[in-house]
Amino acid sequence: MDSHRFPVNSSGDDFEDSAVDGRKRKTLIAGNTLNYIVIEPIRSCKSHYFRWRASSSSGVSVTKYNPDGFFIDKRGELRNFNHKKLSRKRCGSLRGKGWKYGSGFVDGIFPVLSPIAQQILKFVQHQVDFNIICDSFDTLPPTHTTWDDLINVAVQLRLNKQWDPIVLICHWILNRSSFRADVICFNLLIDVYGQKSLYKKAESTYLELVEARCIPTEDTYALLIKAYCKCGLLEKAEAVFTEMRKYGLPPSAIVYNAYIDGLMKGGNNQKAVEIFQRMKRDSCQPSTETYTLMINLYGKASKSYMAFKLFNEMKTHKCKPNICTYTALVNAFAREGLCEKAEEIFEKLQQAGHEPDVYAYNALIEAYRYKEILKKYIRFKH
Repeated sequence: MDSHRFPVNSSGDDFEDSAVDGRKRKTLIAGNTLNYIVIEPIRSCKSHYFRWRASSSSGVSVTKYNPDGFFIDKRGELRNFNHKKLSRKRCGSLRGKGWKYGSGFVDGIFPVLSPIAQQILKFVQHQVDFNIICDSFDTLPPTHTTWDDLINVAVQLRLNKQWDPIVLICHWILNRSSFRADVICFNLLIDVYGQKSLYKKAESTYLELVEARCIPTEDTYALLIKAYCKCGLLEKAEAVFTEMRKYGLPPSAIVYNAYIDGLMKGGNNQKAVEIFQRMKRDSCQPSTETYTLMINLYGKASKSYMAFKLFNEMKTHKCKPNICTYTALVNAFAREGLCEKAEEIFEKLQQAGHEPDVYAYNALIEAYRYKEILKKYIRFKH
């Protein structure tokens, strides 16, 4: 079967020229069909440069153009950003970031997939042969844009919970491409293997990361702990803290949060409470996410008084509640039919400047539903 070839750009009609970290790249985005692209390596004493020469079927002149960037923020609204203000570390803005664990997006935004990224996404969703995927990816130019497209596709696949294509993409980047090994690929792989309860593969990926001389991030350890917790291997999860200290990294809130979250999902709430207390003893300041997790824990255990106590504690420590925190507390009161308290927290949510979302409204509705069920039960008993 012939390999799939991705066009360099399928939508535009302009020319982009930028120099990043000693590598110059030009991408032709011609109004007419793009005929070819040639990569010409130019050697210098300092670094390698790549000159991109492109030809279109017509002899039209091209002009420089710096397109506006658009992205969908966390509230689903379309916003734009200035490309010049984005960090452009080697091999793209997403390089070396480590991909923020648990967020599903990088740098706080959901990037809109480019036309090429959309084609890559469709291709890997339907193609399962690793060799065919590799042959097709080999036709992609080794640019910052390609790197960002591939990582954006991997993150989108994660949101879709399509784990296998992520493995194929990351293995191509690490083993077949000319891109340097980067922690973001290893983190994505550890996350995938953790989701699939393949803790041994998650372990081997971490060892490959170390052998590749990449620097593990706190997200790396958080994902590894989650993988162990999902498999019920708490001793191995504890060993991760020792591994972190070996590299001079004190366990952070991100790592503790992953441990607490993993324990809760495994139904080990008592251990989660112990880890929360140990976190405070170790002088690791709980974050908003930490308090939200614990408020959820106590709410599900019908201990709204403990949930409210933690809510007040976090404000005492100047830890600002977010909309998830308020919703968790509304849920805690709702489960016990405490409508007035649930309404009070709902009002505080709005006073704090948060716009209630569907989850907040559902939590409030649940409070009234539970109250009606309780009334019917009392009438029935009498």
